[in-house]
Amino acid sequence: MNEWYQKIEAEILKELHTKKEGLSSEKASALLKEKGENILEEGKKKSTVEVFAEQFKDLLVVILVAAAVISMLSGNVESTIVIMAVIILNAVLGTVQHEKAQKSLASLKSLSSPNARVMRDGKKTEVASREVVPGDILILEAGDMVVADGRILNNYSLQVNESSLTGESTNVDKEDGTLESSVPLADRTNMVYSGSLVTYGRAVVVVTDTGMKTEIGKIASLMNATKEKKTPLQVNLDQFSSRLATVIMAICGVVFLLSLYRKMPLLDSMMFAVALAVAAIPEALSSIVTIVQAMGTQRMAKENAIIKELKAVESLGCVSVICSDKTGTLTLNKMTVQEIYLDNQIFKPEELELTNQLHRYLLYDAVLTNDSTIADGKGIGDPTEYALLEMAGKVSVSHSTIRDLMHRLEEIPFDSDRKLMSTKYKLHGVPTILTKGAVDVLLDRTVSIRTSQGIRELTEADKEDILKQNMMFSENGLRVLAFGYKEVEESHVLSLHSENNFIFLGLVSMVDPPREESKAAVADAKTAGIRPVMITGDHKITATAIAKQIGIFEDGDLAVTGAELDAMTDQELDGKIVNISVYARVSPENKIRIVDAWQRRGNIVSMTGDGVNDAPALKKADIGVAMGITGTEVSKDAASMILSDDNFATIIKAVANGRNVYRNIKNAIQFLLSGNMAGIFSVLYTSIMALPIPFAPVHLLFINLLTDSLPAISIGMEPAEYGLLSQKPRDPKEGILTKEFMTKVMIQGALIAVCTMTAFHLGLRQSGVAAASTMAFATLTLARLFHGFNCRSSQSIFRLGFKGNWYSLGAFVLGFSLLSLVMFVPVMEKLFSVTPLTGSQIGIVYGLAIIPTAIIQLTKVAREIGK
Repeated sequence: MNEWYQKIEAEILKELHTKKEGLSSEKASALLKEKGENILEEGKKKSTVEVFAEQFKDLLVVILVAAAVISMLSGNVESTIVIMAVIILNAVLGTVQHEKAQKSLASLKSLSSPNARVMRDGKKTEVASREVVPGDILILEAGDMVVADGRILNNYSLQVNESSLTGESTNVDKEDGTLESSVPLADRTNMVYSGSLVTYGRAVVVVTDTGMKTEIGKIASLMNATKEKKTPLQVNLDQFSSRLATVIMAICGVVFLLSLYRKMPLLDSMMFAVALAVAAIPEALSSIVTIVQAMGTQRMAKENAIIKELKAVESLGCVSVICSDKTGTLTLNKMTVQEIYLDNQIFKPEELELTNQLHRYLLYDAVLTNDSTIADGKGIGDPTEYALLEMAGKVSVSHSTIRDLMHRLEEIPFDSDRKLMSTKYKLHGVPTILTKGAVDVLLDRTVSIRTSQGIRELTEADKEDILKQNMMFSENGLRVLAFGYKEVEESHVLSLHSENNFIFLGLVSMVDPPREESKAAVADAKTAGIRPVMITGDHKITATAIAKQIGIFEDGDLAVTGAELDAMTDQELDGKIVNISVYARVSPENKIRIVDAWQRRGNIVSMTGDGVNDAPALKKADIGVAMGITGTEVSKDAASMILSDDNFATIIKAVANGRNVYRNIKNAIQFLLSGNMAGIFSVLYTSIMALPIPFAPVHLLFINLLTDSLPAISIGMEPAEYGLLSQKPRDPKEGILTKEFMTKVMIQGALIAVCTMTAFHLGLRQSGVAAASTMAFATLTLARLFHGFNCRSSQSIFRLGFKGNWYSLGAFVLGFSLLSLVMFVPVMEKLFSVTPLTGSQIGIVYGLAIIPTAIIQLTKVAREIGK
């Protein structure tokens, strides 16, 4: 079945049951009821209560709830209150973290103009955009936002900016004919689409689709259907939690059965198992991860990378593919004149000379066949045209002065059929027609050429030279305009028939140039093991040329258009994707497919974009990156990160930050787990040796929540080490609990446990169970505070120092102060189940607590000396 753009006018009007005079009010009302309002539907959202309830599904949380119930049954109310407070606090933090405002569809709606001009009952009338229906005759003029998809019936030099939908960086010239062959959305020049902006001319359009059936509606549907992926850290933490919970349940079961075997009362046996569960579960882990990620976002914000979702921070650390938009991200998003071809020579804009008559005539032509202007340093109008004004400005030619001195007498506006624009002025008192346009079109209408020696006949050799130069410009991704003129009689009236017998002046080439820092950033990305890929709505030649300049496209790489991508099967794409560096003229579906293909290979994908058309892919990618300056609200809402400077180089800085955040989170987890292992080993040891319980549950919660949290947060503040970006991206499938990681955790935990149990035995021998429990609690707490210094880095504290991270020293001092408060303030004794210690016992605690850190640091120093 033919698409709307392939049908003839009569067929369209018949199928939509309408006519050029428009619909009647009655029929429009009936269609509104039948088709629905011209709005976008919202997807179903989870309520805050549902999100909050989901926080309690974690197995570790269930174990803690069970521990709280057992504590309550045993009469230990303080422990129950503390445990439940921890659970609720974590649930609240989780809800805040996951409760995101789903504004994407609301932003899509806001793109629609509140009112539209339509023909109703044969008269032009204004209606709310939500009341527009298929079959309405829509009147479009410059400055209008298109409110529905439609087919152009009558075109009057219409130009539309569709960059938010197609990614095309320049305005699109529209036409009113029928397109017979199948073409991608960006090339459907006889159609207009909802959400695009009319920049020039006017048109009469018949509405073909409204609401969710528009191209924007299809994007909204894609966004609703696109599921967000869990980050690698979330997957790892989920795996870690389930494995840890399984191990905890097994060990607690064994301890419980051992206690019953030794004839211990049922409630005491359960309390023993509860103590072990509380010792094993890192209660503050999710809060620590959230806080470390939040601190990472603050650092990134200072470098122009605004993180919307905390989870995006660590995902950046394992990004292995960056799919980047070209316009505005890798380039300046500003058309700039590069080179000028005059008299068989190449000039830079600043090399033009006003004293040279050939140069001067070209500048006149560039300024006077031009409807743009520059106000307060900002171009207004067509980007190509104000690039010409900036070219003139480099030769100290003021466009406003020239226009004040020479008044436009007549004009024929540019249109896509002629591919020319002509104006009539008096130059030096002589009526002159100035023309600019497509090279091949103008050459066909040219008979002479102006050189530095004067005007002569245009030869075939001249034509060949001009076309050859045009080809060289085009192959380098440059857009080329040709300029010509002719002198006429005073009585000559400018018309289409006037556009012939021109004198050729020259060619002007222009491009949206790469950012200066893009080349270095692409090189940094490749050094970091990241594959940069360009995805753009521009033409293949332009995109490939820019990609070559900045290092994305290398020998052996492929450039593919959206149409070529559509012709590929998933298997073919999977086979070629590692070699494809440039995608041109792509659709929203193409972008999602590209992300999917990379993700199937196990890559973590970052996608950049600024338009409505980018939103589904931004949401589908592991890290969606929107442009803060040029980006639409839709793209910003769909993304995880926003670049406030629209700069590709900022993404690479964010990747380095992300890697550091993940390293710090892993170090914090190492700190928490090794400390918890010390508690597990201690409880297991006393259970096997039939000794009293070494810790009350409240002891372990105090350690996990207060004295552990502070060093863990300070570890999260550790600055990045040199060479972090030169490492390859981490494997997202590699879990946190690797063999090397767990070996380190077990050894460090065992060291702390040995010192803790030594203190327990000495206390038991000297003063009984209460003193032994207090000494074990104090030793474990202080040893874990010291251990915070070990987990900052793989380097020794002597090489690392404290200048880069004073927070680690502050965390130790604050943790030590809290422990002293519990140990030495009488009112805290009952709440935290401690008893006063003698001076010698306190000395033993301090001495034993520092031993594990001394051993670990000496091992690191020996390793550094060995290197």
